[in-house]
Amino acid sequence: MSHVNNLESQHNDPAFANVWQELKWRGLIHVSTDETELEKLLAGDPITYYCGFDPTAPSLHLGNLVQLLVMRRLQLAGHKPLGLVGGSTGLIGDPRPTAERTLNTKDTVAEWVGYLQGQVRRFLSFEGENPARMVNNLDWTAPLSAIDFLREIGKHYRVGTMLRKDAVASRLNSDEGISYTEFSYQILQGMDYLQLFRDYGCALQTGGSDQWGNLTSGTELIRKVEGKSVHALGTPLITNSDGTKFGKSEGNAIWLDSDMCSPYAFYQFWLNTADADVVDRLKVFTFLSRAEIEALGEAVAERPFAREGQKKLAFEVTSLVHGVDATEKVIAASAALFGNGDLTVLDERTLEAATAELPLAKIGTDGLGIIDLLVASGLSDSKSAARRTVGEGGAYVNNTKVSDPDAVIAQDQLLHGRYLLLRRGKKNLATIEVSA
Repeated sequence: MSHVNNLESQHNDPAFANVWQELKWRGLIHVSTDETELEKLLAGDPITYYCGFDPTAPSLHLGNLVQLLVMRRLQLAGHKPLGLVGGSTGLIGDPRPTAERTLNTKDTVAEWVGYLQGQVRRFLSFEGENPARMVNNLDWTAPLSAIDFLREIGKHYRVGTMLRKDAVASRLNSDEGISYTEFSYQILQGMDYLQLFRDYGCALQTGGSDQWGNLTSGTELIRKVEGKSVHALGTPLITNSDGTKFGKSEGNAIWLDSDMCSPYAFYQFWLNTADADVVDRLKVFTFLSRAEIEALGEAVAERPFAREGQKKLAFEVTSLVHGVDATEKVIAASAALFGNGDLTVLDERTLEAATAELPLAKIGTDGLGIIDLLVASGLSDSKSAARRTVGEGGAYVNNTKVSDPDAVIAQDQLLHGRYLLLRRGKKNLATIEVSA
């Protein structure tokens, strides 16, 4: 499902005279080929631009989301996007800072190309006066022989220049070194830009600033081969205010695919944003206006306990990635966990995602007495402690208070035929999974 329509009403921000100034205000420009020329170019007639995504995993992640939203902002300003999913570069992968990548099979990469193309399509419009196009660099790389590649492209590259690229230099100084395969990646990306320049008149490539060596590989190649000047724009790497890496949750990337990161977990990631980071995240990841973001910034400063900025951020980004309906389900699930909603209306997948981090006890159908449940779940240390909890009015099953210590939960009370949510007091939660 496309979520492009969510953005249409939010891009005409009167605070900005042109898209370049908006990108600057949102903190999305770290490095560029020529700021003055780029601002002039983006304020003029529509240009064609591209960003590439390599299928080195079956899903894009939050770092890619930054690029997708930059692409969408440029499209909303009237420019023409090319979404490149690298069927050939994905077979190699750009050099990582520490070690060689594991090379995936051709069939796997081809399958992932399809997944990523579907994700890119959700953020761009393929209709109207400046429709997006999807391209795959395997289309022009696969027919090229090694001899032709070396004669037509390789001759324009100087090894000394390639060695000075940050990604290459860091690997050369590591114990792992770098293979010729990954060393050649920058040539392939440069060739992509040249091909898109020839086919579509592409004049701008966007990407993360850590990709700057690969971005300028293309601008330099076009200058040498075609005698033309084109541009590159590098967005900053986003970090948290405490210096930790953004987009990591307990060591795992935050993926855009709902099977790899549930909408509930995705929403909670944004809801847990630190106060010091909220405004920056709103600028980068939402299409809210400058006035709206500044008002939320004031709310965070004056009423941090209300978490207005975090709630708005979580709603906006989750809606962009997973849709409004899924986001509203997540919010309902969050409320229902703590007694402020109806657990029975949650679909099974949302319920499982919402309770994924809770203690889980698996029991048979003969252990459905409230005392046994409290002990099995770990919410009570002993049966006597469980009886005290019930007697004090602190025991809940599926948000319903249980006052009788001899109560036995009926089969028809199981959520989706197998789950129970136990709560002791206001905040101590656990899940029971009942099997026959």
